[in-house]
Amino acid sequence: MTEPAVRTTCPYCGVGCGIRARRTPDGEVEIAGDREHPTNRGRLCSKGTTLGETLGLNGRLLYPRWQGQRVSWDRALDIAASGIKRVVRERGPDAVAFYVSGQLLTEDYYVANKLIKGFLGTANIDTNSRLCMASSVAGHRRAFGADTVPGCYADLDAADLIVLVGSNAAWCHPILFDRIRRAKAARPARRLVVIDPRRTRTTDAADLHLALASGSDTLLFAGLLGYLAANGRTDDGFVSAHTRDAAAAIAAAPSLESVAEGCGLDVAEVKRFYDWFAATDRVMTLYSQGVNQSSSGTDKVSAIINCHLLTGRIGKPGCGPLSLTGQPNAMGGREVGGLANQLAAHMEIDDPVHRDRVRRFWQAPALAERAGLKAVDMFRAIEDGRIQAVWIMSTNPVVSMPEADCVRRALERCPLVIVSDCIADTDTTRVADLLLPALAWGEKDGTVTNSERLISRQRAFLEPPGEARADWWIATQMARRLGFGEAFPYETPAEIFREHARLSGFENDGSRDFDISDLGELDEAGYDALRPVQWPVPRERPQGTERLFGDGAFFTADRRARFVAVAWRPPQHAPSADFPVILNTGRLRDQWHTMTRSGRSPSLASHEPEPFVAINPADAAALALEEGALAEIVSIHGRAVLRVRLSPEQAPGSVFAPMHWGATHASDARIGAVVNAAPDPISGQPELKHTPVRLAPHRARWQAFLATRRRIDLATLAGTSFSLAVANGAWRYELAGVEMPPNWNAWARQIFPEARRSADWLSYEDPGAEIFRYAQLVGDRLDACLFVAPQRPAVARDWLVQLFAAASVAPYRLHLLAGQPGPGTSESGKLVCVCATIGERAIATAIARDRLDTVEAVGAATGAGINCGSCRPEIALLLRRKRELPAA
Repeated sequence: MTEPAVRTTCPYCGVGCGIRARRTPDGEVEIAGDREHPTNRGRLCSKGTTLGETLGLNGRLLYPRWQGQRVSWDRALDIAASGIKRVVRERGPDAVAFYVSGQLLTEDYYVANKLIKGFLGTANIDTNSRLCMASSVAGHRRAFGADTVPGCYADLDAADLIVLVGSNAAWCHPILFDRIRRAKAARPARRLVVIDPRRTRTTDAADLHLALASGSDTLLFAGLLGYLAANGRTDDGFVSAHTRDAAAAIAAAPSLESVAEGCGLDVAEVKRFYDWFAATDRVMTLYSQGVNQSSSGTDKVSAIINCHLLTGRIGKPGCGPLSLTGQPNAMGGREVGGLANQLAAHMEIDDPVHRDRVRRFWQAPALAERAGLKAVDMFRAIEDGRIQAVWIMSTNPVVSMPEADCVRRALERCPLVIVSDCIADTDTTRVADLLLPALAWGEKDGTVTNSERLISRQRAFLEPPGEARADWWIATQMARRLGFGEAFPYETPAEIFREHARLSGFENDGSRDFDISDLGELDEAGYDALRPVQWPVPRERPQGTERLFGDGAFFTADRRARFVAVAWRPPQHAPSADFPVILNTGRLRDQWHTMTRSGRSPSLASHEPEPFVAINPADAAALALEEGALAEIVSIHGRAVLRVRLSPEQAPGSVFAPMHWGATHASDARIGAVVNAAPDPISGQPELKHTPVRLAPHRARWQAFLATRRRIDLATLAGTSFSLAVANGAWRYELAGVEMPPNWNAWARQIFPEARRSADWLSYEDPGAEIFRYAQLVGDRLDACLFVAPQRPAVARDWLVQLFAAASVAPYRLHLLAGQPGPGTSESGKLVCVCATIGERAIATAIARDRLDTVEAVGAATGAGINCGSCRPEIALLLRRKRELPAA
């Protein structure tokens, strides 16, 4: 009997989509969008749609492990507690640190933050949100007096001008982008401006794309402020009544001409943007990592907010700045003080009144007195020995942090590294002393908060596997063993949430933005049934609050917003003769962070199965780099080896590489090892978008494509570079080596896992051309295949992988070692539509055959793009490429 659907929330980006998950009698899980959730109204992107593919137990961490050996929970917790006690006794509390994650639920976050700041007495807790939204937090605090997001997603429907800054929302926030697209289709006069050095699937939909120079956003918006003032496009009444320091900010504004020169733009296109902003009453500015991940990220945020304050375009429908958070609970972590410079409930650790209030509420006499170390400085302190014990929760910093080799080295040197995670093998668990098995999505129970302040429930619909436990439970048990049991009596997440809510209202007379005190008395049933609600939720407003600042009252001491005079400064590290190219990093449409979840999905892996570096063709020619070749990318911090992708959309002098691959999925593609960690002096957020690098061909002696029915032991690939991806029924590998095996036939038989004597062995060898091809059949089914050549083997990879799902490959046997489908058989090409499993070649064929000219027509003809909409920008790109082809 099929169980009723459970309403929960997607664990990927900060959009916060509602999901209905239903277990079927055969043990599968059906995933569908929740039509009643206000964020997505039933729509899901490709990642959300395929969540069911990520729920298996293969690779899960199911039991505590100490130095590689399974131990009981009692033993594991005793080891952790005694180690932390020893460090505190010998070195003081500041020798302990926690590094946590936006993947934690709010209740998990709250307990961890209370434990370390309130009772261990150090604020050395930071979160991977430091890499994501710290500059936005700092910018909000400077302008508004608190980390307050003013607007909401409904403003997207009302806005007449939407400005996307440093955001490839089509890939990183697909459901929000789809909402923008639909709103624009409903009213074509609505304009979209995209500000991004790269041309992306988001810029394809723009009425104006400003491809500004990397890092020059502050200059652009500071110039806009001056332009608005000079042309009388200001709300003087609002400025006079509700703000301070406007004159100083305006005086610092650069001229239009200097903006154009500094940003590398034409004066005319800058003026067009300025004129549109000036003439439009309802303007929203959405910004994301291209703004935040910068050594001047806080100033970029301030420059954007200044423009909205000067025009009074804040607190009104269709107006305001909106920060697009990267993780599902980055906002929830900020609410409970997950950053090193915060206290819970949006109180500040540097404020003695706030410290006293939290100390009394928690009854925590040892409450930390000063801010702790932010992420970059934390790992540097681990490396130099100031921190002797670190607990990492639900994140993978050996991949995600900048200067990642230093992070790995720091953890290898640290006397006690505790990692709680749901995955057994990550780059970070490999350097841990103690592993604690945590629950995964589908097993967790708690709350998350999305980018528009919407608190939603994440509910469990799967039983905890093995001995995995909730993160809040692990932290509570640790607190009890450390001697703080009375302050950590929690037995359910609802108890934690109630305390969190009560703290938000404690001595809060309306001077603090975060107030959910109306939820502070929820019983277990009320918590279980909690509907999505936007904070603040004070007792007088139990329905929540859609947008803030409509009354012009901010959260500074005098209730006035602050303008901040900003001056553009270039990124900390400039290109040089040794490192002449700028590296930008970011996400792909169908992968997530370090692939510990999304990398388990065959559908998602099919979109981009291999790490790459995108480079302008002119730059590639100058560096003797060809499409599909391997390139070594080097900075002063480290190196990576990536596949070359020629891209005219990439600006000359810059390259782009995705952030997702670590050592568990590729041997040499960990781009975090290359990226610099130059921090913003205010927010501490590192400059992940601007690293000087050099590129050169990677001189591999041979390359290979390998596909097998079972994942192989990577130890057999010693000395060989690899990347791997899961596919339906198979694992696919790209290999490269600098030394030739003496006998390829023997090497192949060794590599193929579980080779059977009864297997049918096919081979083709051309030693003169150094081409070697092998296939192993078991019965009529393909079990493994290997194609070796001096360069990347020219075989139909997607077709070969599809053969593993075939009941018999007998019809294709003659074509198998050729690596190409025979006559009458076509390859679908790179997957475009995950929902309908439709590839690029099939879509391109339909466009040409049926003379299709719209995305809707492609959808009607092929079924692509009619479900979640994530692939619509790529379909539009295929249509544009077809239109740009010269006439025959």
